[in-house]
Amino acid sequence: MQLARLIWTDERGWSAPFPELDSSRTLVLAFSDPDPGLCGPALQELHRAYPQGVVVGCSSSGEIAQADVLDEAISVAIVRFEHTRIQVSRRPIQAGDSAEVGSALGRSLQADDLRSVLVLSDGLDVNGTALSAGITAAVREGVVVTGGLAGDGDRFQQTWVFVDGELRPGCVVAIGLYGDRLEVGHGSRGGWDPFGPVRRVTASDGNVLHTIDHRPALSLYKTYLGDRASGLPATALLFPLALRDPDVPGRDLVRTVLSIDEEQQSMTFAGDLPQEAQIQLMRANFERLIDGAAEAATMSLSALDRDQPVLAVAISCVGRRLVLGQATEEEVEATLEGLPPGSVQAGFYSYGELSPAGQGSCELHNQTMTLTVWRER
Repeated sequence: MQLARLIWTDERGWSAPFPELDSSRTLVLAFSDPDPGLCGPALQELHRAYPQGVVVGCSSSGEIAQADVLDEAISVAIVRFEHTRIQVSRRPIQAGDSAEVGSALGRSLQADDLRSVLVLSDGLDVNGTALSAGITAAVREGVVVTGGLAGDGDRFQQTWVFVDGELRPGCVVAIGLYGDRLEVGHGSRGGWDPFGPVRRVTASDGNVLHTIDHRPALSLYKTYLGDRASGLPATALLFPLALRDPDVPGRDLVRTVLSIDEEQQSMTFAGDLPQEAQIQLMRANFERLIDGAAEAATMSLSALDRDQPVLAVAISCVGRRLVLGQATEEEVEATLEGLPPGSVQAGFYSYGELSPAGQGSCELHNQTMTLTVWRER
C-alpha cells in the first residue's frame, strides 16, 4: 500500500506534482472548500490525473490535512492498494428516501469479500439515520460502514459530492473496499457536557422535531440561545442535543440542527429523534473535546498493529469547529499524534458523522470526531 497527500490552494495551486500512483486499485479522496467556482477546476484536474482510479470527495466546513485545518483549499489523500479492490456507487438522495437509497447502495456493493464502505453524502437534504441503517441492513454482518455528510461552512445553503469528475448536489456516494488483506479500524468520540433538565420529544417526524415537552421546539431553543438566536441554524450547533432512546438504554447519541422552519416552529436535524425519546441540551468542554479526539484515534487502532502507517480519514463536526475556534487544530493534532509514524490523515468538518457506536452497527453521530483507518496486511 502506497500513500501520498496533496493540498491545493487558490494562491499556490497544487503543493506538489501529482504522484504517479494511478491504477485500478487507486483511491483518491478530496475534501474541498464548498465554492464550486473556486475549487471545481482543480478537482476536475485531479480527476483527469487518475483515469484508472476512483476519485471522490465532498464539500466541507473546513479541510483537514495532517495536523492543519484549512479553508478555501482542497485536502487530498491518495492510496494505491496492492491487494484491495475498489468499487464505487452513487445515487441521488432526499431526506424522505434516505433509507431506500442506503439499501440500494448497500446491495450494489455487497459481496462476500466486502470489508469496508465509506459514505460521502449531501449534507442538507438527507436523513443520516435512515441512510446508515439502509446501507448496514443491505451488506453482510461485519462490514464496517463509516463516512460523513458534506458541509457548507456555517451557511447551510448547498453541499455536494464529487464523483465521476462532477460536483453533484443532492447525491450520495459509497466506496466499497474488498479483500481479506485489508484491515480497517474506526473510532468516534464527543466530549460535550449535558446541562439543564432532561426533556422529552413529544412530536417528531423522522428527523423533524416539532415539540419538546409539548412546547414548540424552535421556541424552546431560542430561549436557550438568547441573543444568539438571530444566527440560527448555525448557532444551534453550540447547543446540541443528547438523545437517549428509551428502546436502547445506555446509548447516547448527539443530534445537531440542519435547518429551521419559523412558520411551523420546527427544527430539522441530521438524524432521527424518535417520539418519547429523552433529550438534554449539551455545551462544550474544551478539554473534553480535545481528549475525545485523541480517544477516537486510540479506538480506531485498537485492533491494529500500531507500528505500521495507515490512511486515516478524519471527519469532525462543524459545531466542534465553531466552539473550538482558534483551538480547532488541537483536535486534529491529537488524532494525528495517535496514529503510527508515516500515516496520512485527511478529512473534513461535516454536518454529520457516520460510524459504528463501539462494536455495533453504523449510526449517525453529530458533534464527534470520527476516524476511519485502513491498512493492508
